[in-house]
Amino acid sequence: MIIRLSPQRRDDALTVSLAGDVVTVNGEAFDFAPLPEGATLPHGAIDSEWFAGPVSRENGSLTLTLLLPHGSNPSQNVAFPAPVVMVQDGLVVLPFDFNAGPVREDAVDAED
Repeated sequence: MIIRLSPQRRDDALTVSLAGDVVTVNGEAFDFAPLPEGATLPHGAIDSEWFAGPVSRENGSLTLTLLLPHGSNPSQNVAFPAPVVMVQDGLVVLPFDFNAGPVREDAVDAED
């Protein structure tokens, strides 16, 4: 499966997992097993805000595009993500930025 990512500024989160042709997005399962070889399911036929394009099956593999939420200052890895290629079932590891929050003044090293 190839998962393309479309970055979007938003404050919510995305979790994705796979089990065969079932893609679970934030707890909601989408079963694409009925999609035949060479077919494309239009974006409008998928009832989810997380899909950002059609889903297609070529050479036995699904290709889809999901929104990738990010904060106000994403890293290059998040702003311009590479497609995720999944060859086995499980949790999809998506690019993310770790936001540790503001630095406290009392946590700054005073030896400078």
